[in-house]
Amino acid sequence: MKITTQLKYTMGLLGAVAVVGFGLTEYDINRAEGDATVVNRSGIVRGATQRLYKLAVAESADVSTIDGESISSVIATVDSVIARNLNALQNGDSELGINRAPTDREYRERIEALATRWNNVEKPLIERFRQGQASADDLMASSEEFFGLANQTVGAAEAFSIDDTNELRLITLLIFLANVVVIGFAVYTVFRASGVLQSTVSSVSSTSTQIAATMEEQERTISQQASSVNETTTTMEELGASSRQAAEQAQTSAQGARQALNLAQEGSTAVNESVSGLQALKDKVSAIAEQIVRLSEQTGQIAGISDLVADLANQTNMLALNAAVEAARAGESGKGFAVVAGEIRKLADESKRSADKISSLVTNVQAAMNSTVMVTDEGTKSANASINLAEKTLDTFGGVSEAVGSVAMTNEQIALSAKQQAVAVQQAVSAMNAINLGSKETASGIVQVKASTQELNHASKELAAKV
Repeated sequence: MKITTQLKYTMGLLGAVAVVGFGLTEYDINRAEGDATVVNRSGIVRGATQRLYKLAVAESADVSTIDGESISSVIATVDSVIARNLNALQNGDSELGINRAPTDREYRERIEALATRWNNVEKPLIERFRQGQASADDLMASSEEFFGLANQTVGAAEAFSIDDTNELRLITLLIFLANVVVIGFAVYTVFRASGVLQSTVSSVSSTSTQIAATMEEQERTISQQASSVNETTTTMEELGASSRQAAEQAQTSAQGARQALNLAQEGSTAVNESVSGLQALKDKVSAIAEQIVRLSEQTGQIAGISDLVADLANQTNMLALNAAVEAARAGESGKGFAVVAGEIRKLADESKRSADKISSLVTNVQAAMNSTVMVTDEGTKSANASINLAEKTLDTFGGVSEAVGSVAMTNEQIALSAKQQAVAVQQAVSAMNAINLGSKETASGIVQVKASTQELNHASKELAAKV
């Protein structure tokens, strides 16, 4: 799988974990708030029932009002509060903050038992006591028993509220672990991309070093050949002087015609050799240019990866900021998630700074490679111009050869003996001069290629050191 694809998957996974974590946290926070309301309402029922007992006892003691309100009205109000809260605890009541019926089996059984006891035993007993059909001792004994049952119901509500709180803690821990795994995978992907970049730079540096060594070896070889050609040329020139003295005895016209024909032929040969040498040099320069272009493409891919890492860091930073805001809204239960969000933001900032450094390095490398490409393009243009000139010269030599050949055939018998020796010597001298000229031009081209290769090698070493 490509590194860019892995980074995209990592970014998507991180977003999914953040969304799921936010949803689960919000759901459990709502549950915790609902559980707190259930515990509160259970306590209200417990307190209201005890107050109703006390109001009934006060009424039997001829207390007619409480805080300016008739005791019968107060009893009716407390009774309605008990009835509504019991119904809300059994079936849910959004106005009282209980959005759903209880799901905990133990609490549901206790609240149903409490409601049944209140409706079937306690409430009728209070009515009988108010009518004088039951004693105060019976009322107090039953109230104590009901108070114990109410305490058990409140305890059951607190128990499942604690269970929901523990579940929220577990979910928060799982979200944290999921974020750690995703962030670890992101770090692994970034380090893997850095390793690929280092491997590529090392390969380019090694290749450019080998090219530079080959250029140096070819430069030494051509220098040795030039020296040998110079020595041979000197020897052949001395021999040519002797041959010219012998050729003076031949007719002037025959000697001139044959020498001109030989010069034209040797010129064609030299030009052919020069064209071959220039073509080989052009091929080498083109090969270097292709390697530099491939390196530029790879550097562009690195720049794309760096931009993707920077974008991932920005999006991660934004997600972490949103998570911190939501954690702050969650209050005490979101403090742990806020710490995780802060760490994610720090990691995102560090990733962005690293991506910016890599982008700067890639820009410098591309600038150096562009300079190298310009140099190789100039070398290619010079080689093409030299080839065109050599081909024109070759055509000219061809025309001269045809013209002189007809004259040479007329005077061949006269200057045959002297001309053979002069032609042989002249051919050798012309060949040596042509070889010498070609060697100098080739050496000049190799020096230029060597300089370009050294620049590439230097740039690749700088990149390897910085990466």
